[in-house]
Amino acid sequence: MAETWTSRADVATDAAERYAEQLASHLGRKAEVRDEPEGRRILVGDGGCLLVVGEAVLELRAEAASAESLTRVQHVVGSHLERFGQRDALVVTWRTPAP
Repeated sequence: MAETWTSRADVATDAAERYAEQLASHLGRKAEVRDEPEGRRILVGDGGCLLVVGEAVLELRAEAASAESLTRVQHVVGSHLERFGQRDALVVTWRTPAP
């Protein structure tokens, strides 16, 4: 069975829906975006990130086939979100689950 690398970031914001929409729209120009029951998934290389809108939080669930790919997904999604959310001082801090 292939190993999957995962990480998660919970970004506090009262505009989670707006930021999820903005990320999906912007990144969807170069990446595939899929609507799923829990949220929107942005596919980046051999990984992706599920955007889950919560109450006052945008949850980012990243996964990839390798550590390098996971780092790329985290960088692409996290850096765009922080740039879009500069006025609101959004900070993306990724956490990797313990093995």
